[in-house]
Amino acid sequence: MRKIFQLALIFSLIFASACKKDTILMKSDKAKFPIAKKEPKTLEMHGDVRVDNYFWMRLTDDQKLADVKDAQTQEVISYLEKENSYYEDVTSFTKNFQEELFQEMKGRIKEDDSSVPYKDNGYFYITRFETGKQYPIYSRKKENLEAEEEILFDVNEMAKGYEYYQLGGLNVSPDNKLAVFATDTVSRRQYFLRIKNLETGEILPDIIDNTTGGSVWANDNKTIFYTKKDPLTLRSVKIFRHVLGTPTSEDVEVYHEKDETFGTYVSKSKSNKYIIIGSYNTLSSEAQFLDANNPTGEFQLIQKREKELEYTVAHYKDHFYLLTNKDGATNFKLMKTPVSKTTKENWNDVIPHRDDTLLEDFSIFKDYLVLEERNNGLNKIRIKRWDNTKDYYLPFGEETYAASVYGNPEFDTEIIRYSYNSFTTPQSVIDFNMTTQTKEVKKEQEILGGKFKKENYISKRVWATARDGKKVAISLVYHKDTKLNANTSLLQYAYGSYGYTIPDSFSTTRLSLLDRGFVFALAHIRGGQYLGREWYEDGKMLTKKNTFTDFIDCSKYLIENKYTSAKHLYAMGGSAGGLLMGAIINMNPELYNGVVAAVPFVDVISTMLDDSIPLTTGEYDEWGNPNIKEYYDYIKTYSPYDNVTAQKYPNMLVTTGYHDSQVQYWEPAKWVAKLRELKTDNNLLFLRTNMEAGHGGASGRFESLKETAKDYTFLLALENKIPSTTIKP
Repeated sequence: MRKIFQLALIFSLIFASACKKDTILMKSDKAKFPIAKKEPKTLEMHGDVRVDNYFWMRLTDDQKLADVKDAQTQEVISYLEKENSYYEDVTSFTKNFQEELFQEMKGRIKEDDSSVPYKDNGYFYITRFETGKQYPIYSRKKENLEAEEEILFDVNEMAKGYEYYQLGGLNVSPDNKLAVFATDTVSRRQYFLRIKNLETGEILPDIIDNTTGGSVWANDNKTIFYTKKDPLTLRSVKIFRHVLGTPTSEDVEVYHEKDETFGTYVSKSKSNKYIIIGSYNTLSSEAQFLDANNPTGEFQLIQKREKELEYTVAHYKDHFYLLTNKDGATNFKLMKTPVSKTTKENWNDVIPHRDDTLLEDFSIFKDYLVLEERNNGLNKIRIKRWDNTKDYYLPFGEETYAASVYGNPEFDTEIIRYSYNSFTTPQSVIDFNMTTQTKEVKKEQEILGGKFKKENYISKRVWATARDGKKVAISLVYHKDTKLNANTSLLQYAYGSYGYTIPDSFSTTRLSLLDRGFVFALAHIRGGQYLGREWYEDGKMLTKKNTFTDFIDCSKYLIENKYTSAKHLYAMGGSAGGLLMGAIINMNPELYNGVVAAVPFVDVISTMLDDSIPLTTGEYDEWGNPNIKEYYDYIKTYSPYDNVTAQKYPNMLVTTGYHDSQVQYWEPAKWVAKLRELKTDNNLLFLRTNMEAGHGGASGRFESLKETAKDYTFLLALENKIPSTTIKP
């Protein structure tokens, strides 16, 4: 974020003719970059020696949070602030446009908005926003929507005085009188748990630190179960039981997850009969249960953990229902087992495994079973009566879309609530009567400003052929007036890790790109589960590079088929998608004119060798454990930081958060420093650090829009799509 260029130079860099567009920084100005000092540190593993010149940038949490900063902390902060100042100064001529873009995106949002009320245990719960305010207000109404509103939490008031504020984990007691809530004011996802008396408004003295934010009420209305984190690695490691009014120092540890590759959590069955403790890693899971009426009882194991056996649990009548990959069910299946006999030899199929359909989730109602499936990349919602008299799918008409089932806390109901949207269709919240098969649209997302019309946009899906012959889907959306050719601006986005599938969903902010002639392309690359579980398995561990080559092959397809060209193609990804960005620019930098890498995971070997920092041991089954030579050698072939070379790189904007617990700030900071040292081009390279935030960026709804406006301005400037009237000398 910073300064030092004359307006004439900036104008020639970013607003020059197309033939000049790949010239961004003059060699003579290279000394004006922030230059990080080099302090070589030798790292050796398996006989292989790496030298990290920027290892010194790493700070401990104690150093970051200390009131008095030591010399190293001051030096690191100084470097990050210099990078921020450099970004701000070089992009200062775009400030007016950034504000214009922010106001444009903000102007599409209905500021005085509210959620569709949902009913739970006799109350309707509502989340609403008021005009001009950053944070939500949580309220409820008893029995009907005409009842007087009861404000539970006004986060705008709670957040006063904080640069960052996150409220989460709202959990009302069975008698509706108390609520547990969680707060994070640092953005490291280490939550304080507090309890509020909803009848008097009093905040009880009970306060529990360093939790995941989640909690579960026992049925006695005075006992809660919660999860503690390891203060160093932030691994969710212990489950405690707390009784209201007793000192937290007397809380009872009911479970300790000692395996460093596992995390743990506590939840409650929808039937409210059982409290469930779950343990999980990438390949295995385990669950225990306890009668919620007997909070001091002993938890009972459902099925002990086995490598490559995964299952999640729900309760209905006398059975537990399990979403599981048992017996090689790669795409998962639904099984059930009696509560009295829970080990795997007692499990029986309810919905068998299918090779062409991924079973993603399920919901249980009194008379119906609802299944969320994915076939050929598309969401499906299946409704099935328990007595087998009905079994059908909800109809969805578009070529690409996103549909998902809400939490639906009510058990004895014929109504299922789900959401539907697409690249061209704003989100709708729909109540569907599973008996009459009729639907009621409860809310359609309003797009203010008067300019949006669905028919002005085109969405479609194309299939690129990867180098190994696999077909990779690309979902596209663009304005109908945009001409597709070699001069078309195109932003290609992807994630490709952890089996997470990025949905083809609507975005109000994206309209600011589409209306200015950009095509948005979402590449459904391996590492996600778009085409089933095997699509994920073929993009992790020792096949991880398929993720990167899929993205590159999608880029080549888009160029070869005249959707764009290398002069107008841009790439964006965040977190593990930031790793993707780092890999593709090492492998094929010539394909992209610009790249936005948000909170990028780029120092893979060093991070995965360090089990003292968050998200290391629990991810050995995602990336591989580099303490084992085979994985070390493979990771080293793609780890972005380790593969920076003396070559030309695209224009780049790299963002991070100083308090990020998922990808520590020093990874992108070191990466940018090494890129500055070795790259041979004159293209832009920015590091923008939010000094008050973590992995998710700013906490307020408007502050996050400002960050998006900065990212989009970077892309639009490179495409000469910022009006010259915004340039100020």
